[in-house]
Formats: sequence, C-alpha cells, structure tokens
Amino acid sequence: MNIHFNKTKNFLLELNFTISKEIESDGIFVIEKENFGIKNLIIGVAYPILIIEQFIFKATQPNEAMFKALLQKNRDIIHGAFVLDETGERVIFRDTLQLENLDINELEASLNSLSLLLSEYSEQIINFSKY
Repeated sequence: MNIHFNKTKNFLLELNFTISKEIESDGIFVIEKENFGIKNLIIGVAYPILIIEQFIFKATQPNEAMFKALLQKNRDIIHGAFVLDETGERVIFRDTLQLENLDINELEASLNSLSLLLSEYSEQIINFSKY
C-alpha cells in the first residue's frame, strides 16, 4: 500500500492540493483547495481502489423531492455521485478509482468533477441543507 499512498500523495501535491492531514497506516488523506470549493475531502487508499469522499450537507428532514433531485443530478455528474451515509442523513460526494493504473489525469478529472458540481449546483445544495 505504501507505493500507492506515496503515488497518491505526489499527485495531490502536484495538483496543488493542501494536505491538512495524512495517516499513512490507515491510507487516509484529508485535503483541501478552497478556491475549488473543496475542504476536508477524504481520500482513502484502500488497495485495489482509491476512495474519494466529500461531505456535502446534512439533511435533517430528508424528503422524496430532495432525493429525486439528487438522483437526477447524478446523471449529470461526470465522475462520482451523490450518496448517503449509513444514517441516511449525510449527503456525500463519492468516487472510486482503480489504484493499479491510476494516473494524475484521472485523479484530477475526479477532483475537477467535484469542483464543477459544487460551483454549478451550489444554490440547490444550500437549499437542500435547510431541510
């Protein structure tokens, strides 16, 4: 795992992300790039995959209309998707990539997808967070 962890770290640094926390023994990075709208994004190096998760909002009173809108938006997201955590209240952006052939362009595309999603869909996200 160390090889994949170091490779991922090098990619993140080359892409100018700030690594605010890293736990090599658990394969975890917490990164940010505030001008991309990304803060406290968690990256897990869990061979054979790389897991990317960004908390988006907590839906304290989730409803069918909100879930329907999120599922419809998933169709437009280039990489990754909206998902719910095990409580069904936290909406998270999640993407997974294969570590074996991971390259910097693929990681950058996933992170750019999240940034684009946050910029294009921010008004709706803010409205959903009020539920």
